[in-house]
Amino acid sequence: MLRVARAPNIAIAALWVDILQQAGFSASVQRYFLGSVAGELPPDQCQPEIWLTHDSEEAGAKALLHHLQHMPQRHWLCVCGETIEGGFEQCWACGAAAPR
Repeated sequence: MLRVARAPNIAIAALWVDILQQAGFSASVQRYFLGSVAGELPPDQCQPEIWLTHDSEEAGAKALLHHLQHMPQRHWLCVCGETIEGGFEQCWACGAAAPR
């Protein structure tokens, strides 16, 4: 077994493992419940970890995780002049729809 990543929380760890499994990797979450003892143990030692059963899958799994962690963000300029970032489809200032 090989650890490929630490996740900031259990929700992110579960999402990453699910995506890895859907892509055909033999991934699992370890330290699932260890977050409850943060404070008794150092917090960085209590983060959930993503592990692979087969070491040969390391390169592909790390590449997929890197892509998930560094997804490009969409930016667009609204007709009112406001710059909108992220996945928003409507301007927060004037309510105009994002250009297609």
